[in-house]
Amino acid sequence: MSMNMNMALFLMFLVLRIAWLVASSDLRAGFYSKTCPKAEVIVRDVMKKALMREARSVASVMRFQFHDCFVNGCDGSMLLDDTATMLGEKMALSNINSLRSYKVVDQVKQALEKDCPGVVSCADIIIMASRDAVALTGGPEWEVRLGRLDSLSASQEDSNNIMPSPRANASSLIDLFQKYNLSVKDLVALSGSHSIGQGRCFSIMFRLYNQSGTGRPDPAIDPSYRQELNRICPLDVDQNVTGNLDSTPLVFDNQYFKDLVAGRGFLNSDQTLFTSPHTREFVRLFSRRQTEFFKAFVEGMLKMGDLQSGRPGEVRTNCRFVNARPANLLLQSPRDMESNDK
Repeated sequence: MSMNMNMALFLMFLVLRIAWLVASSDLRAGFYSKTCPKAEVIVRDVMKKALMREARSVASVMRFQFHDCFVNGCDGSMLLDDTATMLGEKMALSNINSLRSYKVVDQVKQALEKDCPGVVSCADIIIMASRDAVALTGGPEWEVRLGRLDSLSASQEDSNNIMPSPRANASSLIDLFQKYNLSVKDLVALSGSHSIGQGRCFSIMFRLYNQSGTGRPDPAIDPSYRQELNRICPLDVDQNVTGNLDSTPLVFDNQYFKDLVAGRGFLNSDQTLFTSPHTREFVRLFSRRQTEFFKAFVEGMLKMGDLQSGRPGEVRTNCRFVNARPANLLLQSPRDMESNDK
């Protein structure tokens, strides 16, 4: 068989492989039960080790789901490093100096590749690791739906245009979430992801010293809490210094909502959920009833995890880079290939 024939067969195999992956990407529980039965156990084990090394790291990984899924669907695009021809999402406004712990995902991927190479997508790792971050810090458990593909590109521009600022108010957040068929209740519950972890002084300097250009602090901040924040984030602070997002930053619970009721929300985009009449009652509900918060949070995570772009994809072997392939291999969606066959 000639070299040209071998190359043609190889390219055909790759095209069919990609088409099969795209066509079979319906999400379901137990997706890897046959192809990588220990996948979820492996992810949980790596997350446990990350939690023991640095508690904040799992909170960072948990927020990957929001930053990934809102930008062209849950496809692992936010994990891609920049290349000579692509500006990825890691340096986008909402991610730069904010998202961290990419190495934890790298460690998960390495462990999975050792056990079942080329099977588990980076996009699914984000979904499993986010669930585990919540469960390992005292929050609810839930069964995740898996079977996502990894994107072939990323877009810093899309991330900049989509992701909200820490200055966002409740109205703009409601509008954003509605674009993804996520309700006001989903918005408030998913904001509870700030039950664990820390935020940067950079994100609150305007609240402390120049809210809405007034030259004054945000009047919604409890005075004693403002004094605490002033000590953590004085005017001359390195703005990468961090403060706790709620009073129990190592435990996933409903303290975040109790803090909002007390005027002790760290971010403007947090406290606005209580000052706005459109979201206030859900904050009150979740502050009183943790079981209601946990239930709504799980529902919101599942709905957010279902966001898909419908674009062609793959299962990356390294979450930071798309897989190597011949330069002349054109990737087509199943719909495009069906059109070509007619």
